[in-house]
Amino acid sequence: MATPKKSRGAGAPSKPGRALGLIVIIMVALVGGMFASGTFTPRLGIDLAGGTSITLEAKNEPGKPNAINKTNMDTAADIINRRVNGMGVSEAEVQTQGKSNIIVNIPRGTNEKQAREQVGTTAQLYFRPVLTMTSGQPAGKGDKSATPSPSASTGGKATDKATGSDKATDKSTATPTPSATTQGRAVTDSLKADATPSASAKTGDDAQATPSASTDPATAALQKKFMQLDCTDKAARTKINEGAKSSDPIIACGQSQGQWQKYVLGPSEVGGKDVKKSQATINQQNGQWVVNMEFTGTGSKKFAATTSKLKSQQSPMNQFAIVLDGDVVSAPSVSSTLSQNAEISGSFTQESAQDLANVLSYGALPLTFHEQSVTSVTAALGGEQLNAGLIAGAIGLALVIIYLVVYYRGLSLVALASLLTSGILTYTLMTLLGPAIGFALNLPAVCGAIVAIGITADSFIVYFERIRDEIREGRTVRPAVERAWPRARRTILVSDFVSFLAAAVLYIVTVGKVQGFAFTLGLTTLLDIVVVFLFTKPLMTLLARTKFFTSGHKWSGLDPKRLGVQPPLRRTRRATRPVDPKEA
Repeated sequence: MATPKKSRGAGAPSKPGRALGLIVIIMVALVGGMFASGTFTPRLGIDLAGGTSITLEAKNEPGKPNAINKTNMDTAADIINRRVNGMGVSEAEVQTQGKSNIIVNIPRGTNEKQAREQVGTTAQLYFRPVLTMTSGQPAGKGDKSATPSPSASTGGKATDKATGSDKATDKSTATPTPSATTQGRAVTDSLKADATPSASAKTGDDAQATPSASTDPATAALQKKFMQLDCTDKAARTKINEGAKSSDPIIACGQSQGQWQKYVLGPSEVGGKDVKKSQATINQQNGQWVVNMEFTGTGSKKFAATTSKLKSQQSPMNQFAIVLDGDVVSAPSVSSTLSQNAEISGSFTQESAQDLANVLSYGALPLTFHEQSVTSVTAALGGEQLNAGLIAGAIGLALVIIYLVVYYRGLSLVALASLLTSGILTYTLMTLLGPAIGFALNLPAVCGAIVAIGITADSFIVYFERIRDEIREGRTVRPAVERAWPRARRTILVSDFVSFLAAAVLYIVTVGKVQGFAFTLGLTTLLDIVVVFLFTKPLMTLLARTKFFTSGHKWSGLDPKRLGVQPPLRRTRRATRPVDPKEA
């Protein structure tokens, strides 16, 4: 008759080999990951590695005298922080200073150059209809056709695939101004002396031709700016539209195949706020980098309405310009109505495509900034503090080791081996988390790792004391090791849960370097549980089977006499003399 299996009680022996094998596999995998990634040291924060410190100053804009305020400054700092750290720049620090300055600290060894290009980029995005375009380079500056030709070239092609992914691709070349016509727009598409672009913002299929420059001073002024603008002059490009609103026509420049083009653009009909998200990808057809955009619900309706008007126009008025911070990034033509998605293409590299997608994803800055100063930060001070911290940590670790050896004797070998295992796991994880999530080791993070030594040692002490309590109650070593574990396990879990909860709250409610301390503390707390469960307890089970510990050697740390255990009293019988029958 089959008998049911007995459940393993508190004092039943465990199978330590499996747990030890598992933690060895974990350690080998982590070390192998370091070799596979080619990263053998953790990333360092700006206080330990040095880097670049950028001071941005907010500028007042015409018509917005009160734009520089605490709300806009905090919003700008948050957007810059998400942009820079979204590029994988580890431990970049962004904070406001005073009423109009933002300080950005970028650690050395990261994408410093790429990050610098984005920190002050306003990222004001608009989709504007193209009214006219011509070469933006004067004779002698690389423009082989200084005199415009009457012929027109299409500025690209828009496709509306059956899959529903609407993409507008820009393959435009540097083309001169087409002949003057006005089809379905309120402004002219050429700049002849008798037909100039209007400053009005009307749109619609029933719009009439604009008046000539002689009757419209605003149009004449716009024409004059357009004809005089040299797109190779960055200062001129920046000042040409100062004070212009999104509802005003503007003059803008853009590059295509290395040649500058200048445009007269109509009022904005779709803005950057209408973009839900964007992503840099590779076009599978031509292998070029592009930026895919997905519009919001309202943005999809606006974009569909805009492209519906443009598809029936003649070139270049069937094009819409994607304008970022006053420059034309792309100006694709439209042949069908587009709605939910759009694709920006052009002469993108991987870096430039990712830059554009990044700024579009995180939104535009509410203020305009310029670089007030750029300074190089050395790691000398941080290095001195790190050395001091490491010395303090080494002293603390040495005192812990001395205490363990003196008080726990043989059990200190278990504690030291567990500390070494925890150190290996912590180092490998910090090294791998650098390229994985951008984690950087700064001074507060080092402090968190040092504090973790005490948390880990505390777990060992709890377990060892439970074992000693069992021995004091008269049990031998092997049963004492197994019976002590359930009681010690509960205490260790509760203690580590409190530490992890404190680290999580600290990480959520703080910013900057303090988060490094909280992250490291939380990570090492989790590793403490892994080490105690998968290494310390199984190792103690194996050692409890050796003669050194089972015999209660005085250097084992489990000597019954040293623990105050009284040997059991044995009753002895007196040797009695046989009773003589005669005496009886």
